[in-house]
Amino acid sequence: MISFEQALNTADEAVFALKGRHLSDLEIKILQAAWENQTYEEMAASVNRTASYLQRTAGPNFWNLLSKALSEEVSKTNFRTALERKWRVSKNIVSDNKIIPQSEVRLEFPEGPVSLNSPFYVERNPAEADCYDALAFPGALICIKAPKQMGKTSLLNRILAARKKQGDRAVRLNLLQAEKAVFSTLDKFLRWFCSYVTQKLKLASHLDDYWDENRGSIVSCTTYFEAHLLEKLNAPFVLALDELDRVFQYPEIAKEFLPMLRSWHEEAKTVEIWEQLRIVVAYSTEEYVKLDINQSPFNVGLRVELSEFTQEQVENLACRHKLECESDKKRHNLVSAIMEMVGGHPYLVRLALYHLARRDVTLEELLRDAPTDAGIYGDHLRRHLETLKKHPQLEAALKEIVSTKEPVRIETMIAYKLYSMGLIKRQGDRCIPRCELYRQYFRARLGQES
Repeated sequence: MISFEQALNTADEAVFALKGRHLSDLEIKILQAAWENQTYEEMAASVNRTASYLQRTAGPNFWNLLSKALSEEVSKTNFRTALERKWRVSKNIVSDNKIIPQSEVRLEFPEGPVSLNSPFYVERNPAEADCYDALAFPGALICIKAPKQMGKTSLLNRILAARKKQGDRAVRLNLLQAEKAVFSTLDKFLRWFCSYVTQKLKLASHLDDYWDENRGSIVSCTTYFEAHLLEKLNAPFVLALDELDRVFQYPEIAKEFLPMLRSWHEEAKTVEIWEQLRIVVAYSTEEYVKLDINQSPFNVGLRVELSEFTQEQVENLACRHKLECESDKKRHNLVSAIMEMVGGHPYLVRLALYHLARRDVTLEELLRDAPTDAGIYGDHLRRHLETLKKHPQLEAALKEIVSTKEPVRIETMIAYKLYSMGLIKRQGDRCIPRCELYRQYFRARLGQES
């Protein structure tokens, strides 16, 4: 963690590089007050300005300036991590208490969640800042939606780490880790769910003391959370459910479990102990299961849909990989060429930058071979192709989508499944390939004999 002096110097250097001036006295005071977690009302007394002026004018102007200087969205809630990342990338990287020169920074193969201390993580605000803000409120519920490999788990890990720093208890459950047998009945699933949470919290399990067949599984599960877990914790508790789509594959369980989550969120409005619970769920699409609008957890709380990287974010990421940083124009052209092939898809972008930074391939070779089995995306594309071959309806639908330049209308559930795989984008009620890479590769492969 950097000190305030290091953060101030980093901000000052970034603004000077952008504007040719140093931070003003007021900007320095705003930064210091935010660093000390002061509200705008508390700031007002120390800077001789009104809280209204700070909140509506000076504050937003400063965070907008810092956003431009750091090439990413910066706000009062995330400026610390943004400045630390800038400091780590431009000065040095701290790892295992050693200072590693930037020239020796190790590249990270983009596989799985991005580690918390990675210099290659890209924030996507205001969505991320909204998540951090929402979890400060009792009984919060956040629904994070995005196709696979778009960064949901990386964001979840950061949300939990931030809350732990605030003193909250926080756990993340990966529902893909549940065995198929767990979903045989609602009762078995909820007992597994309670046991998993209890284990993560390192508490003693007393399931049998709270489980009553006569009251039913939902009431038993709710009672266990309220009377055992929340009572024992007696502190804010963030429960993050990753890969919630796994539950959608079992409609009879989903139709009971999901309304229960919503009911817990609503209990916080009237029952004090439920204020401790904050719920975050991450999923690709909720359309596999139909719920009454008054029972769905997906239309209450904060709803976040993670977007692809922007051109500016990819250019910033290319600079972190030390690609063409000596020339803004060269970096811009390199990034534009990559994005013409893969768009702003986080995984596909990072894989390209990784191989270019390693000098495994030239940009020309990468783009030439990208939509083939010989390119850097070969394994990724073949895995998708294998899935499609196992599901002829998905294969036929994607073949239709990639065979034309016009958006295509396809059956709703098929569209949602292709979207959750990350293969398509939706334009209203029609679909297009997510990127040119998928259009070229699957146009050449689909319809061929297995």
